[in-house]
Amino acid sequence: MIQIRPVSDLQDKFAEIESTISTGQPVCLTKDGRGAMVVISLDKYAELTDDVEVKLDEADYAAAVSDVRYSHDEVFAR
Repeated sequence: MIQIRPVSDLQDKFAEIESTISTGQPVCLTKDGRGAMVVISLDKYAELTDDVEVKLDEADYAAAVSDVRYSHDEVFAR
């Protein structure tokens, strides 16, 4: 379950937050009682973004080897 903590804990209780995120659990930080940010480990971030990065690399390569370009309307009509 996600932990919700005040943003001041990021500085005051860094070791506790680091320990929590090292288990793969995110920590939601609040400011003035409202959600401000989520802290996750680098490993978890990579898990979430690696597939997107691979697809973007594939798209960059495909664009580099082809002269075909599509308009906004053509892309979203598909």
